[in-house]
Amino acid sequence: MLIIGEKINSTLKATAKAVAERDETALVDLAQRQVAAGAGMLDVNCGTVEADQEPEVMRWMVKLVQGAVNTPLCIDSANPAALAAGLMAHQGKAMVNSISGESERYRKVLPLLREHGASVIALGMDDQGIPGDGEKAYAVGAKLVEDLVKDGLSLEEIYFDPLVRSVATSPSAALETLDLMRRLGASFPGLHFASGLSNVSYGVPERRHLNRAYVVLSMGAGLDAVIMDPFDQVMVQLILASEVLLEKDRWCLRYIEAFNQGRLSA
Repeated sequence: MLIIGEKINSTLKATAKAVAERDETALVDLAQRQVAAGAGMLDVNCGTVEADQEPEVMRWMVKLVQGAVNTPLCIDSANPAALAAGLMAHQGKAMVNSISGESERYRKVLPLLREHGASVIALGMDDQGIPGDGEKAYAVGAKLVEDLVKDGLSLEEIYFDPLVRSVATSPSAALETLDLMRRLGASFPGLHFASGLSNVSYGVPERRHLNRAYVVLSMGAGLDAVIMDPFDQVMVQLILASEVLLEKDRWCLRYIEAFNQGRLSA
């Protein structure tokens, strides 16, 4: 499982303060602690700054974080100019968050993926928004994946996000999302799946329990990347244990390594 650390995101109050004050020490510490906690990639988002300032801030953040950790970054922005700036500054293969089936978004982000050889999180939505039923979701997802492959990306570079809805308002949301991943995985061998966790539990108390259960169930359906808080060590431990049971960590090597590092203690 690829854990993408979510904390370097200016929608979070502490990170917003560090970005606004150009507090390099705070951002470096946040990057290093996430990697130590198990993140294999770090999301970098400064979308709350003024749009005309975002490209320069993104460039600064990418250089700062990559100077502190030997970890690839997920360049995260709704602003194509900020994505371009982050990709220009990035060393090695980056990930872009995100592209979708929305025609304008697709048209603006695709050239950046081609130019920089980046992998991408592909959101399962189009110009009509997020599909409301399973068949429509499959059709939208399949078309997006097919278009990306036709336009030069390999399946291994695509991380499809099925955009799970909240079970508080759609009781079957999690089951429908698991089914969608299984169907797309069968149709496109080699396709990756990524997810954020907050939507599935939105509006429900003690959300962490639903989020943790959803990760385990999703791994069984093919999820292999997650944008999450790596400081939630219970969730990290569940991921490590699930990898063993799903034969994604044969001979328990990563599990034992985590134990030796003291990361499996309560």
